[in-house]
Amino acid sequence: MRPLLRAAVVVSLLAAVGLSLAFTLDRGPNAWIELLRYVPYPAWLAPALAVFLAAWALGWRWRLAAALSPLLIAGVVMDPAWGEPDNGSGRLRMMTYNIKSYLAEEQAGGFDRLGQEIARHDADLIVMQDADEFNKPGARLPAPLQAALQGRQLVQRGEYMIASRVPLRDCRTPPMPGKRSADHYLRCVITVEGREIDLVTLHLFSPRSGLNAVRHDRLAGLDEWQFNLDVRRNQVRAVVADLARQPRPLIVAGDFNLPQASPLMRQLLDAGLRDAFSSAGRGYGFTHGHSLRPYISFLRIDHILVSPDIGVREAFAGGSEGSAHRPVIADLLVQRLAD
Repeated sequence: MRPLLRAAVVVSLLAAVGLSLAFTLDRGPNAWIELLRYVPYPAWLAPALAVFLAAWALGWRWRLAAALSPLLIAGVVMDPAWGEPDNGSGRLRMMTYNIKSYLAEEQAGGFDRLGQEIARHDADLIVMQDADEFNKPGARLPAPLQAALQGRQLVQRGEYMIASRVPLRDCRTPPMPGKRSADHYLRCVITVEGREIDLVTLHLFSPRSGLNAVRHDRLAGLDEWQFNLDVRRNQVRAVVADLARQPRPLIVAGDFNLPQASPLMRQLLDAGLRDAFSSAGRGYGFTHGHSLRPYISFLRIDHILVSPDIGVREAFAGGSEGSAHRPVIADLLVQRLAD
């Protein structure tokens, strides 16, 4: 058994190193590497831990080599954050939340759970995606959400809804490419302590159809995955081009459907933004996956991005009870002090 155990340690370490390098160095995005980013992390971590435990029967050098694999998975592939809070003035608590309103409507107590999650964090500024059930003719905001959002100005456009305690004006829906026809996002101006800030909430194209195509059709589904990825690529390009023309401080929040380390997320960060959770959060901050097998959150695809002149005191993911997405909450500083 010892030769087999040694071989398993070598294979496990090579796989962990290869995956870490691929995730770190990809600038494409390469369709294969981007596909692997959506694999639940237990698929990588569990085999590495199993090999590490089995390697305990070998000498200490082999144990050390085997330990490197789960460390690389947990420390590089799973992409934890270890941020530090900024200093500044003008506090603003913000939440972004994909509320999946159509699913909440189908579930007993669905709106109650959404309302409880929103009320628990009591954010000053809340941006919601997949809220289009409330924008249909004759639709009314359910009582639990009315209670949770009271005292805030509401703006609804398509699937987007913004609830704000601070003044909100000049809302518009710039276009971005969609799967077949044009899509849009929502952009407004907020005023906090006399400072005007551009606010954007968006929902990029879901990877679901491409992932399902590969899962069911294997290699035959790769064309669908490539098309799926290209739609998100074109959406990011359109958003970056639009945001480059604005002079004010900026907040961009929503369901990006992109893991933090994706090259497409880097395009947004390279445009002068930084991720609130990466800046001031601790841990993994996973927001999606708990409604899927293995029923744990394993992806961080919901984000709050801010321009460098806006500070972040704290950022964290909320609860999983209300939606298939955990909300992201960030305590922002309207005027960030230089380091």
